[in-house]
Amino acid sequence: MFEKLEAWKARYEALSEEIAKPEVIANQEQWRKLMKEHAELEEAVHKYEQYLSKCREMEDLEEMMAQEPDRELRLMAGQEAEELREELSAMEEELKILLIPKDPNDEKNVILEIRAGTGGEEAALFGADLLRMYTRYAERHGFSMEILSSNYTELGGVKEIILSVAGKGAFSRLKYESGVHRVQRVPETETQGRIHTSAATVAVLPEAEEVDVQIGPNDVRIDVFHASGHGGQSVNTTDSAVRVTHLPTGMIVTCQDEKSQLKNKEKAMKVLYSRLYDMMKKAADAEHAQNRKNQIGSGDRSERIRTYNFPQGRVTDHRVGITIYKLDAFLDGDMDEIIEALIYAGKEAHLKEMQA
Repeated sequence: MFEKLEAWKARYEALSEEIAKPEVIANQEQWRKLMKEHAELEEAVHKYEQYLSKCREMEDLEEMMAQEPDRELRLMAGQEAEELREELSAMEEELKILLIPKDPNDEKNVILEIRAGTGGEEAALFGADLLRMYTRYAERHGFSMEILSSNYTELGGVKEIILSVAGKGAFSRLKYESGVHRVQRVPETETQGRIHTSAATVAVLPEAEEVDVQIGPNDVRIDVFHASGHGGQSVNTTDSAVRVTHLPTGMIVTCQDEKSQLKNKEKAMKVLYSRLYDMMKKAADAEHAQNRKNQIGSGDRSERIRTYNFPQGRVTDHRVGITIYKLDAFLDGDMDEIIEALIYAGKEAHLKEMQA
């Protein structure tokens, strides 16, 4: 571990000198590449430097315990050393986690899909709550969102919506949102005050680019038709809606939100690329089934991952066993307490995997 950290530290110091050179700054492409590498090493190197500083403190304390003639001062040094040993042990665990290779998809943008599950109109209204939650979360983190495809109910619920979320680290922060989100509350239409349970499914895919997935010219069939709005009424009189079918897999993507057929086709293809990339990724993961044992949740869209209980004002994430009693704030995008716990738990699981 320490050999690797020393190598990272040396590389970081070399990069710090390199990115300050005028000739490197003048070559913007090279400078950006080096800055990216520098930024990726920064957290681990700074933590390692703090660790080394604490190690030097430990050496001073050990020297004092060995050479100090005053018994009381030796005892004080011993107590400090005991506390410092615990601190160093915790720092070593943090360093191990920082050494874990990053998920290559972490910096990608995201295709986020929300679908109403069991519970009829109430499930669709909960889908709209989730859409607002992710919109607020994206705003807090400076991510941009674009609706690629949507299907609303007449009461404003979400039957299905597909979004593009763009921004630095979008996938790293949202990747653990895939699964079944369950809500427990009294619907507005409920006259007896009974609590109903309904659900919505969320899927989070890394946004793929054309270089990530090969689609042959004869692999796709494009169908166009009239777009329809709430209740099936036509929203325009031209064949602007697009249905893309990937013939080898039977995968179908429909987009009709734009008035332009070309824009709808572009959006549908973006979703298709990402779904195919996700399918390829899952197939590769299945080949290495052992390394999925320790992950946080299965990532399966059918897995119940979180419960939103309105009468108690609580959110419970079942994968990390965390319950927080600030439901309103959470639904307003204040999700980081649980998301950070999931990210950390995911890294710990990866570490166990590497050590197995």
